[in-house]
Amino acid sequence: MTVIIKICGLSTEDTLDAALAAGADMIGLVFFPKSPRFVSIERASALANQARGRADVVALTVDMDDARLAEIVETVKPDWLQLHGSESVERVAEVRQRFGRQGTEGDRHPRSG
Repeated sequence: MTVIIKICGLSTEDTLDAALAAGADMIGLVFFPKSPRFVSIERASALANQARGRADVVALTVDMDDARLAEIVETVKPDWLQLHGSESVERVAEVRQRFGRQGTEGDRHPRSG
């Protein structure tokens, strides 16, 4: 079994550096305003750029609409979308269809999961 480590809720350069130094395979950025770990799209973009090539970037969302998801995908360019709300099976399928991985395995497009 392969273990993949994701450290989520990172919001500063220092916490991101610590997660990467600890060997995180994935880092999570929280896009839920009620969370104390919420980051703006601009902040998340800077953190994602700092992590890119060192760990996969995960955008954690909660019951987000397509317009906001598209803004995150375009600006932050996450490797993964994590749907963490009350999304139905149908909604997950819609998100996967619209924002799922496109092209070849070498392309870096978000995957929903």
